[in-house]
Amino acid sequence: MRVTGYNPSDIPGSKTPPTNAPKAEPTAAQAAKSSATDSGVAVVITSTAKALGKPPVTQSADIDQAKVAAVKASIQDGTFTVNAEAIADKLLSNAQDLLKTTLK
Repeated sequence: MRVTGYNPSDIPGSKTPPTNAPKAEPTAAQAAKSSATDSGVAVVITSTAKALGKPPVTQSADIDQAKVAAVKASIQDGTFTVNAEAIADKLLSNAQDLLKTTLK
């Protein structure tokens, strides 16, 4: 039996590149890297741009420092216990919330 239309270059992983294939365009990352190294472009981040970013964790008002210190102390003492039931409840609640938002 003879197979027609067989071309070894059509096989994935073939070492023979197709002769009529166009040259691949460089990716954006490759282009940025080559242009940055070729032209020596300096990047400056302004104070306004820095202010738009998220504040560091130490400046966040959402963290209860007293609770963090208490948990650290109980871990060091060996008295910290994990409430698996509470963790499971939170995981299920978060999963339900994610499913509700993806289905809308």
